[in-house]
Amino acid sequence: MRTILITGPGGSGRTTVAAATALRAAREGSRTLLLSAERADTPGAVLGTPTGARPVEIEPRLTAWRPDAAAGFREDLAEFQRRAAGVLDLLGASRLDAEEVTPLPGAEELTFLRALRDAALSEKYDLLVVDLPPLPGALALLALPEELRRYLRRLLPPERQAARALRPVLGRLAGVPMPADWLYETAGRWDVELAAVEAVLTDRDTAVRLVAEPTPAAVDALRTARLGLALRGLRTEALVANRVLPDTTPDTWLAGLVAQQRKALREWAGEGECEVHVVPHLGRDPGSPDDLAALAVPAVTGTDRPVEWPVADRIAEDGVLVWHIPLPGAIREELDLIRRGDELVITASAFRRIVSLPSALRRCTVSGAGLREGELRVRFAPDPDLWPAAAR
Repeated sequence: MRTILITGPGGSGRTTVAAATALRAAREGSRTLLLSAERADTPGAVLGTPTGARPVEIEPRLTAWRPDAAAGFREDLAEFQRRAAGVLDLLGASRLDAEEVTPLPGAEELTFLRALRDAALSEKYDLLVVDLPPLPGALALLALPEELRRYLRRLLPPERQAARALRPVLGRLAGVPMPADWLYETAGRWDVELAAVEAVLTDRDTAVRLVAEPTPAAVDALRTARLGLALRGLRTEALVANRVLPDTTPDTWLAGLVAQQRKALREWAGEGECEVHVVPHLGRDPGSPDDLAALAVPAVTGTDRPVEWPVADRIAEDGVLVWHIPLPGAIREELDLIRRGDELVITASAFRRIVSLPSALRRCTVSGAGLREGELRVRFAPDPDLWPAAAR
């Protein structure tokens, strides 16, 4: 199944473009699901059919769904109270009724990620069009699965050594068996669920489309967004320039706006990072499937090349291995690298990611790094104490 992630600056019309993309794909024969993170029913307003917590068929081969964070949070809390009943009774805690539960911060994001996983694993659809929150919320959401998995592995390591040592002591102090097994079972289940979401996001059939009106602010916002996406290993497939005015605009105050849009379009085209598609302004807010069809958004095509972080063997020539990490738009002064064990902490502008080193690089020491043509190249020298003798 193909997955298209759509985001952009707030107010850019990304939900409208996402709905138009899903509609076009469905009318061209693909079984399509539009999954939206919008709280308000913006998708329903432009599709002409209300959408909500359950998937609803808009027309043949097109389904829309806006997951309900409150309902998902209530279900999770009810399950937690059931599983932790013994400890809650010991503490004298009273149960929370479903009617008094409101989602905590983060519940909305986790509910949406779970819906993304369920939709991607379903065999009902050929295409998943994901209407993400505006930037930078979308970037934080896309980073969440990997970061949460890392926290779980650090706080609750699978080997359970700490739990085995402390459980008898804690049990005697509390007077009841401690739920260590349940805790690790829950962490294991979360890890599996998050791994499934992460697999969808990093799949070669997953790509990102950025939507923005061509303005100076959008130029800066998208340059930053592409850097954040690249650091996550996500491919920006296309940039959709939305609400573009015609060149024939009369010589009024609109002429200045047209000139501003043309300048932004030239900058985007000159960067050459991805294909730029122009979606014309309809002169009104789209409010029906016919209006969406008139937008002429780009079609969803076949699989493009995946994002790769290759390791080049330069030992014979220069005595090093070079890790190539594409970071378009990165600035040398805003880059920072820290080697920590078998991990590399990469900071690029406002973004940070901790990545595991490929196995060959774990037996090396960092000997330098450089930024060239939008690509970070980290040099690793083999450690004589760890490198196989035959490879020296």
